[in-house]
Amino acid sequence: MKSSPSRPWSVGEVAERFDLPTNVLRHWESVGLLRPDRDDADRRRYGEDDIVRIAVIQRSKAAGMTLEQIGVLLDDGRSGRHEVLHAHLDDLDRRMEEMRRSREMTEHALRCSAHDITTCPRFRAGVEDVLARF
Repeated sequence: MKSSPSRPWSVGEVAERFDLPTNVLRHWESVGLLRPDRDDADRRRYGEDDIVRIAVIQRSKAAGMTLEQIGVLLDDGRSGRHEVLHAHLDDLDRRMEEMRRSREMTEHALRCSAHDITTCPRFRAGVEDVLARF
């Protein structure tokens, strides 16, 4: 954020800058991911550390982590932290492999001259692992 690090931001300002509804920030607070300070009128005031936490939450959600997993990530004293993070890495590896396979199929489909792509033997090979369930 371009404002000075010492300036606290309101929930509306933070929500606007992160393109989030304010209720999302309130929810993240209710589940313990955020703990913004309060001013004399009991309004939330987000500092630089809160802003960093929000960025971590957004990046972690985009990577497929649940709010519970993110809570473990942000709380270094919580038991099971390494287990949760190892499980997430395993999940990322699995999803990256799925994306690689999907990319290969899509690239083949772009080059393939078959009108019905499901009749192409090479394209079908890309889903053999899924077909093996039947």
